[in-house]
Formats: sequence, C-alpha cells, structure tokens
Amino acid sequence: MSAAAETSDPFAERPLSRWGVLALISLAIAGCYYEFDAIAPIASLLHTERGFSQAQIGFLNAMLSLPNAITVLLGGILIDRLGPARVAAWTAALCLGGAALTAVGKPYAVMVLGRMIFGIAEETLFVALLAGVAQWFSGKQAALAMALFFSCARIGSYAADTSPDWAHAVYLHGWQSPLWLATLLTAVSFVAAQIYRLVDRSARRAGRLAPVAPAKYLRWSDLLSFDLSFWYILGLNVLFASVFFPFRSTFAIEYFQDAKDLTLQQAGLTNSWVFFAAIFATPVFGYLADRFGRRSLMMVIGALLMPLVFLILGTTHWSLWISTALMGISFSVVPAIIWPATAMLVEPRRLGTAFGFTDMMLNLCLALSNITAGWIADRAHAGPAHPSGYDAMLWYFGILSSVAFVSVVLLWRRESSPRGHGLEAIQVEPRASSGPENRRLSIADRCE
Repeated sequence: MSAAAETSDPFAERPLSRWGVLALISLAIAGCYYEFDAIAPIASLLHTERGFSQAQIGFLNAMLSLPNAITVLLGGILIDRLGPARVAAWTAALCLGGAALTAVGKPYAVMVLGRMIFGIAEETLFVALLAGVAQWFSGKQAALAMALFFSCARIGSYAADTSPDWAHAVYLHGWQSPLWLATLLTAVSFVAAQIYRLVDRSARRAGRLAPVAPAKYLRWSDLLSFDLSFWYILGLNVLFASVFFPFRSTFAIEYFQDAKDLTLQQAGLTNSWVFFAAIFATPVFGYLADRFGRRSLMMVIGALLMPLVFLILGTTHWSLWISTALMGISFSVVPAIIWPATAMLVEPRRLGTAFGFTDMMLNLCLALSNITAGWIADRAHAGPAHPSGYDAMLWYFGILSSVAFVSVVLLWRRESSPRGHGLEAIQVEPRASSGPENRRLSIADRCE
C-alpha cells in the first residue's frame, strides 16, 4: 500500500483498541435488538387497532426466523470467505430497510415482508459481529468480550420492553409511531456497522489483525465432522432460544396483561427486568468462565432454571418477580458461555460456518416455536376472557426447556470425561489446525 493511501486512512494514525472495536460492534447489535423486540410492546395495539389474531402476531416474529433456516448458513460461509466486518456492513443496511418496511406496515403483507427482510439480515449481522468479536479477542478474555457484547444487545431489548413507559408519548399516536422509533435506532446500528468496517479494514492493512483467509468451499459432509460436544451444545442453544424468545419477545407482555391483570406499562416493565438483569449479570458470568472454567457445569445450572420458571407460572400464584428473576439468571448464564464455548470446539477457519449453522437451526426452531405457541394459545382461546387458556402454552415451553436441560447434562458428562475439550478448564488457547494428535471425535466416532 502506498504512503498516500496510508495517510488517507483516518484510522491509520489513531487506531482503536480492541475494546473500542467491541464498543462499535456492541452498538451495532443493540439497535437491531430493539427492532427485533419491537412487536411485543405493540401487540395489544395491533389487536385493537388492526384486528390481528395471536397467530398473526406470532407469525410476524416467526418471519424473523423462518427464512434463516436456509440463509444464515450461507451468511456464515460468506463471513468465512469475505470477513465479518464487510458482511456486517452489508447486512446492517438491509436491517434498516426491513425496519422501515415494518413501520410502513400496511397492508399486513408489507409488515410481514419487512420483518422477513430484517430477520434475514439481522441474523447474519449477529453471526458476523459475533465472529468479529471472536477474531479481535481470540483466546484470552473471549468470554468476557462476548458477554459484554450480549449485554449491549440486552440493552436494546430492555429499551424496547420499557418503551411504553419512557416513550409513552410515542405510543399515544398508535401502533405505527413506535415502529418508526425502532427504525431510527436501527439507523444508529447501521452507522456503527459502517464505522466498524472501516476500522477493521484499517487494522488488517496495518497488520494489527490477520488478513481474511478465504475458507474452502463447504462440503455438506464437513458438518458431520463437528465433534459430538458441538451437537450437544447446539441442542441446548436451539431449544433454549426456542423457549426464551417466543415467550419473552412475543407472548409474555400480553400474557401478563391477560392472565396476571397487569397494565401494558406494568407488563412491559416486568418483562424488561429479564433483559435488565442480563445487562449486568452476563459479563459477570463471562468473567467467571474465563477465570474459573466449569463452563458446561454453569450451563447445566442455567438451563435447569428455565423449566422451573414455567412450572411456577403454570401451577402457582407466586409473585411474578420470582419467575422473572429465575429467567433473568438463566438468560445471563447460558448466552454468556454458550457462544465462546462453541468457538472453543471449532477450528477458527470454520467459525463462521459453525456459527451460521447453529443460527440456521436456531432460527428454524424459533419460527416453528413462535407459530406453534400462537396456535396453541388460539386453540385454547387464550385471552382476557379466558386467561387459563395460556396454561397449555406454558406447558409447551416447559417441556421444551426440560429437553434443553437434558442436552446440556449430556454435554457436561462428556466434557467431564477424557473425551472433553477443555470447557471445564480455566483457559483454552485457540485451536490449532487439525492433526492426528488433536483430532476431535465426530458423530461417526461416538460409538467407539
């Protein structure tokens, strides 16, 4: 690169530290998470002002996930080939367009299209930003960095849930104004992603970060070479998300209004405390994972709390703050550990593909879970006139979360055995290229 080109780079003379890059990445995800959770606070408005059914509202959030059953794996492969920052910049632009279409919202098909475009882009953006964190924080402090990343994402979710309170004047204008507010915050994410791309490109040109090494073309048989521990952790990731996000991001606020007699503002505040607690607790658990190890054991404890939440909601009249606190702890522990632990099980050159495949399966199950939960609620005639109709939906989420717990127990048993990969160790260095001495057991080896 010529001297003129070097001096024309605004980031060449004053490079950002990796913590500065993390701040940009975190800002990029925070605004998109606000948009992701923007439907639940206006669910009652969509009922009264537009006559939407539970199934229609569930479908709006299902469209965030259903197309990603295919596209996010392609996005992960693209990330491995082109680099996280470039893909993040492109997908952030699509997120902004999808948010704007959702805010236009008429007819219903336009709103569905907007949620679909946003969902396709947002999931690949999430994978790209997560892979970016893994590259900038390879090895040491990876769990803490990813936990801080997730904390900023929770700020976006918390702000969306509490928006009926702090943006009360916006809600007075009906269902559409809150969606335009969400679009504005998505625009902030877009700007942050563009700056991140410029900083990342500058760092790679200056040699402060390794240049992007194009990955080999994916062979579908390569997916089977992922270790059995990867499949256990995938099961936990997919099932945990299929419970948490459909409940908290789609149905919880309306459930609290109809079954627990809360106002919209009270229901939003109660729901938001799960995300509020995660803002502060997630980095703590990420630090503990880096400091003491015991990653799979911590995930066992976090996963156990989730079925207890639905048991309490479905069978007792205990304070909602008990179930909220338990879900907040669970939601702080599992995401803080599960993604850096996944990175420890996969070669760096295939990290984007692994994250993309995980997100593909996660989104397929998220879409099906949103649709299924909405169908169950409609079949049981759940609503203010029949609050007990929500019980079937609660048991559905309880069963799914119990299966997730079984998956992580199997992971813990494997990682505590000689076939483990160091998830219980205090610190693990980045994996080297595979060789005979460090080859991991694949699914085909599990019966040995």
